[in-house]
Amino acid sequence: MKHRALGLALGYAADQLVGDPQRWHPVSGFGKLARAAEGRLYADHRVAGVVFTSLLVGSAGALGYAADRATRGRPVLSVTVTALATWTVLGGRSLGFEARTIDTQLRDGDLAAARRQVTHLVGRDPSQLDENGIARATIESVAENTSDAVVAPLWWGVLFGPAGLLGYRAANTLDARVGHRTPRLERFGWASARFDDLLNLAPARLTALLAVVLGDNARGSIGAWRRDAHQHPSPNAGPVEAAFAGALGIRLGGTNVYHGVVENRGTLGEGRAPTSEDIGRTARLASKVGLGAVATAVAVALARRR
Repeated sequence: MKHRALGLALGYAADQLVGDPQRWHPVSGFGKLARAAEGRLYADHRVAGVVFTSLLVGSAGALGYAADRATRGRPVLSVTVTALATWTVLGGRSLGFEARTIDTQLRDGDLAAARRQVTHLVGRDPSQLDENGIARATIESVAENTSDAVVAPLWWGVLFGPAGLLGYRAANTLDARVGHRTPRLERFGWASARFDDLLNLAPARLTALLAVVLGDNARGSIGAWRRDAHQHPSPNAGPVEAAFAGALGIRLGGTNVYHGVVENRGTLGEGRAPTSEDIGRTARLASKVGLGAVATAVAVALARRR
């Protein structure tokens, strides 16, 4: 567990300092593998989706487990494998980069560029979004993805090492790929979407708790979490976005359009509507939450060792 703690910390530091590789990213490679597997396994029923999800997530987890087993008793290799797996699955630096880029574009008045850029973060239709709509989309995505791309991988990494890290990232990638409520994917993507929900139940609430503790308005954050989280259709994005909204003193949620489908995500928080000036504040809170998450992971690993 001491080696796991060190590997998680080094992997987190690598993500913050280096970020995602521009070429040959393992997650991108997994996405291509998932696309090929989908082409072979797709059928319009849940059983096919269960097979698809089990095969790909199981393979990723097995790869991490095999690497972990092969390096036990070899401290340097064990730390290196965990650090590489952590660096591979985390996305904190990239998330911050996207947020800062959109912030700059909005401040420069380049709405068209901001609409294009925000598609890197969200699946909603940005074509009709004004400046405040893009700001809201960015803030909601930064909040949710702080849980999905930082806190949750660290949670499963501290529990199961490289197997947890790679298995979680595989599940989350499949949810992003096929977990949409569209006519083609509603049944096939059901297993990926529900499994991702299950894996994120605890990490999402840890993310919300860290936002409460590390934000500037604990009372507002707790209030929004307790009062508004259930209005969000996602059982995990709701607590995170509500806690961020309360901590920042803004109001999130509302109506979004996904693949031509209108979805009402309720109202999260009691503050004013978000503006572009809130994007930087959100990114800073997300950074604090990430640091809190890795500190928590290291502490849990060392406590388990004792």
